[in-house]
Amino acid sequence: MTNGAGQNDKGSAPSQVQSVDRAIAILYLLAERGTAGVTEVAAELGVHKSTAFRLIMALENGDLVEQVEERGKYHLGRGILRLAGATTAHLELPTESRPVCKRLAVELGETVNLAIIDTGEATKILQEYGSSAITGRNWIGQRTPLHATASGKVLLTWGDPTETKEALAAVLERYTPATITDPAVLDVELQQAREQGWASTVEEFEVGLNAVAAPIRNAAGDVVASVGVSGPSYRLTVESFPEVAERLLDGAREISARLGYFGAAQQ
Repeated sequence: MTNGAGQNDKGSAPSQVQSVDRAIAILYLLAERGTAGVTEVAAELGVHKSTAFRLIMALENGDLVEQVEERGKYHLGRGILRLAGATTAHLELPTESRPVCKRLAVELGETVNLAIIDTGEATKILQEYGSSAITGRNWIGQRTPLHATASGKVLLTWGDPTETKEALAAVLERYTPATITDPAVLDVELQQAREQGWASTVEEFEVGLNAVAAPIRNAAGDVVASVGVSGPSYRLTVESFPEVAERLLDGAREISARLGYFGAAQQ
């Protein structure tokens, strides 16, 4: 399983990239063999035992590797399960959400989307059309701003606090006359979204387009996506938002349950 990462190792400190390559190689080695010791890892990678030991210790500190009862032997750690669980949840999202989104699209008569946060933007990963949205725009794969979309506001409201803080500190681009570009005003809007359990936009990303969205949680209770409905402002009116939000919240709870979340709604 040597991969060239051990070249030029003798007596020289590995570069950061080499270290990452070797750490990955160790994880794959343990996945294949179940357990391995420092000597075995060093031989497989073609590195000094001291180098192999340092790499294993770094992985152990991150809970990616754990020492077994037999001294000197290691296996994959609990951190791998957490990473796998997060990945599985994202892979399951479209599958578990599709029937619910289809039903919501029929009930609401508008386009229903599923969105996740991706490097500071909201990315649509699923879309279902309602009867009134036959000529609707295809949003799948499209990245949209967090501050100017209902799905984005949901992901900001219940997302990682650091990402939310960074978003509020950044320059908020204007897309329409109604786009919120003042961080303080946006912060108030996010607080309101948290209190009511859903978010909305009124022609903030596109003139004539309104939207409402609700949060979806994984088995751990973390918000991993948003389910939202969008439509022309003359059909999806501000007055209809509360009723539409109730439908979305019911759908979001069902999707969350499909992902393994059965707790009470968290604020």
